[in-house]
Amino acid sequence: VCPHDGGGKLFTNKEYSNFILRFEYKLEPGGNNGVGLRAPLTNEDPAYVGMESQILDDDAPQYAKLEPGQYHGSIYKVLPAKRGAPKKAGEWNTEEIVCDGRHVKVTVNEMVIVDGNLDDVKDEKTLKEHPGIQRTTGHIGFLGHGAHVEFRNIRLKTLPDTSK
Repeated sequence: VCPHDGGGKLFTNKEYSNFILRFEYKLEPGGNNGVGLRAPLTNEDPAYVGMESQILDDDAPQYAKLEPGQYHGSIYKVLPAKRGAPKKAGEWNTEEIVCDGRHVKVTVNEMVIVDGNLDDVKDEKTLKEHPGIQRTTGHIGFLGHGAHVEFRNIRLKTLPDTSK
């Protein structure tokens, strides 16, 4: 559980390159959280110095007019997610995030919502704002943004390094 009092970040001790992360989550109405991917352990925002997969109550009124790359499952402002996979706030959802080399895939409740190659990101502004997408290894973490969210059945499987 990530607390209401401003949230907080909880990272793995170890760094990971290629992996499958599976978990279940439940958000409060209007909830916002994230999963840090290949992030360094710094005071800088993991969404920029690493990557962040959004965990968001897309149906909340305050999120009605976000950019496509800000909705649930998106690699924040880099790879937009298809909408409509999460259940209503307060219900348990299943999620799987695969980082395999430059390929990133996010599946929520058995619906693939992100399936992209980071090398296909060519927009200069995005590349400048998100240097973390070039990272090949880093920590995985839950990124509290002040909302109540619960996680359970967290599983992590490392994948072989196929870049050699």
